[in-house]
Amino acid sequence: MVIGRNPKVTLVRAAVLVVICVLGYHFNALRHIRVEGISMLPTYQDGSAHFVSAVPYWLHEPRRGDVVSIRLAGIHVMYLKRIVGLPGETVEFVGGRVKINGRVLDEPYEELFCNWTLPPEKLGPDEYFVVGDNRAMPPENHTFGKVERGRIVGKIIR
Repeated sequence: MVIGRNPKVTLVRAAVLVVICVLGYHFNALRHIRVEGISMLPTYQDGSAHFVSAVPYWLHEPRRGDVVSIRLAGIHVMYLKRIVGLPGETVEFVGGRVKINGRVLDEPYEELFCNWTLPPEKLGPDEYFVVGDNRAMPPENHTFGKVERGRIVGKIIR
């Protein structure tokens, strides 16, 4: 271990690092995840590893376009999806395009050959609408829809 010229400064730096690590672990601030499946192609590849951070959502609520980790029955199995709809909005798919309150959403990350048509869904005050980027998959083979804010673990860090 390198001490440096001033052992007191090195000790303070080490203590700060330990505190940050302990707090991060305790508050689930940073989690390592591995993508399994093709629902987020081409943005995130099957088998790729990433980190999810809860810190951004300590400062503000989730935003449209954020790729988030969603807790299922426990903290070890989660979905990775993109937020397209925010609380209070109406979300629908028409001819493969997402419409928010009747207006087409610009999605540069989405696969171009989507042909989904799904009826409008009104989101509650604590609900977000999430969907994967690979919408070439038929909707019945894709997990998407409303998710409560409490199930959103954090935002993916590229």
